[in-house]
Amino acid sequence: MADKLIIVESPAKANTIKKFLGGNTKVVASMGHIRDLPKSKLGVDIQNDFEPEYINIRGKGDLIKSLKSDAKKAKKIYLATDPDREGEAIAWHLSHILEIPEDSECRVTFNEITKQAVQNSIKNPRKIDMNLTDAQQARRVLDRIVGYKISPMLWKKVRRGLSAGRVQSVAVKLIVDREEEIEKFIPEEYWNIYATLLDENSGKTFVAKLYGKEKKKIEIHTKEESDEILKNIKDGKYIVTEVKKGERKRTPAPPFTTSTMQQEASRKLGFTLKRTMATAQRLYEGVKVEGRGLVGLITYMRTDSTRISEEARSAAKKEIEKQYGEQYYENRYYRTNQSAQDAHEGIRPTYIDLNPEDIKNDLNSDEYKLYKLIYNRFLASQMKAAVYDTITANIDVNNYNFRASGQSLKFKGFMTLYVETLDNKTDENEESFVPDLKEGQEVIKQKIEPKQSFTEPPPRYTEASLVKALEEKGIGRPSTYSPTITTILERRYIEKEQKQLIPTELGRVVNKLLIENFPDIINVEFTAKIEEEFDEVAEGKEPWKQVIREFYGPFEKELEKVEKELDHVELKEEVSDVPCEKCGRMMVIKYGRYGKFLACPGYPECKNAKPLVETLDVPCPKCGGKIQIRKSKKNRKFYICENNPNTCDFISWNKPTKSNPNGENKATKTTKRKRTKK
Repeated sequence: MADKLIIVESPAKANTIKKFLGGNTKVVASMGHIRDLPKSKLGVDIQNDFEPEYINIRGKGDLIKSLKSDAKKAKKIYLATDPDREGEAIAWHLSHILEIPEDSECRVTFNEITKQAVQNSIKNPRKIDMNLTDAQQARRVLDRIVGYKISPMLWKKVRRGLSAGRVQSVAVKLIVDREEEIEKFIPEEYWNIYATLLDENSGKTFVAKLYGKEKKKIEIHTKEESDEILKNIKDGKYIVTEVKKGERKRTPAPPFTTSTMQQEASRKLGFTLKRTMATAQRLYEGVKVEGRGLVGLITYMRTDSTRISEEARSAAKKEIEKQYGEQYYENRYYRTNQSAQDAHEGIRPTYIDLNPEDIKNDLNSDEYKLYKLIYNRFLASQMKAAVYDTITANIDVNNYNFRASGQSLKFKGFMTLYVETLDNKTDENEESFVPDLKEGQEVIKQKIEPKQSFTEPPPRYTEASLVKALEEKGIGRPSTYSPTITTILERRYIEKEQKQLIPTELGRVVNKLLIENFPDIINVEFTAKIEEEFDEVAEGKEPWKQVIREFYGPFEKELEKVEKELDHVELKEEVSDVPCEKCGRMMVIKYGRYGKFLACPGYPECKNAKPLVETLDVPCPKCGGKIQIRKSKKNRKFYICENNPNTCDFISWNKPTKSNPNGENKATKTTKRKRTKK
């Protein structure tokens, strides 16, 4: 008989904490949730004030028997599931299954899996926090109602197997809206004028950019405007009218939150959200390190806080001063976002003495890369700012004003260790040269270069930038970003091309149907407001069923209205120009699990169906035939001549264009498919 039984979620976590607990202690894993709403029906008793109908998860019968047996033999049971709302709910379900009294102090949590954290937690158990549990129940029940009430409408009007979700549908809407914005975008012409100038004192040249005329900023929209300015300054002297020297500091980024970790791992390492979170989970739960055994290397990876403990702050100080010297350390505190739950610290290494390079051989490639990213980001967050010397010079010629700006790095500070990658921004650290100019001196024109440019549409979302947008708009929480994006990719509402997220035709159809019929639910502001209400439930400010009651009344009326209207609506099928070879009817375009396909409209009399082959408006560079768009087994697009493999061997991963029909770039050459002898 065990004195203590500790139940965690995963075997890896169980194995890691076992070594910290002496005596007669047994540690077992629940393997995640053991109770949930049934998949076969709604599972929410709407008539009985939205009471959830939980059942034991199929396939977990033997595990539940084993847990019950272990619980009967133990003198004390501790529920040590993850320290968040989901973990609290799992603990509550376990307490129900194991018949642990509601007022029992059985709940223990730890933000990091270290000996001190685990032992302190076991010494200070608490009751299950029903506010956190109820916040999870509110999300689960509301999402179940939305999904199970709206999805049948999609089955009826589009195809079976589709799903609508409160957060996932808003994420799809953001991606569709961005794509439509790009498609409607009309580029506008603009010009810049650059002057290469010589400082005779130093004998060095530098570049200045036209700013304006008579100290007022001007914009150049056409070549004619540019030519007129060039004519006006052709014979003028370039006189330095003002020189400003200064100092600029760049401060380090704070320790990672879930969102910033996902974004940075995507940008720096090329990781998907799913890959990042799976790797972080292993680092948190425990990795075998030579000489130390199983070690939890990072703190809990689902957090929206940048706060760190004083112990971690002290450890960082010692390490920075040892590695870089006292002049590199600065005790920094970071302000956590107002909407953050701040239940945990930011993501940081648990043991500062475990340098990534020292334990590289104990980690697989993904674990090493992500651990190094977390380790360096944390240490850098407690380091001095980088310092630049700056110089800005204003140069006048015939009433026109040019500006030249330069900077040089004086003190590297935190940048010795780590620099954050920023989306769609040039490298701010790049040094630019401007000589030590004096007011009133003349600089000599070497070259004038007008440059034509065009405004560009907003970029497509990547996984990283979509997470950033969801967080900024208050949609979802740290635990939901990865599963949300994974779901809409798996449902094929969106697809990924070279990191960019693009809506599929299926995604557009579903999005259009939802926003036309449920505009109040598939709505950014509404979704963010619901998240705030979940937070209020977690804080004990609002009963969870009240959130559902307030939501369901208007939703039910909207649902009844839509069901009546859609009974008389049929989605028009797009007719193709391809005749059915079996019956002669013109085939129609339908949407399946893998996108568009052609089907005979005479179904069920004629069941003919075949793939729809999309083509580019670019001829094959080898034979002039049509270039088809195909997909590999891994759902990656490639481009192939319609005559391949019979009379042409053109095939490319890169999209051919009229300006570059071969579809080649420096990184990837056109590949050729080998012909097989028949």
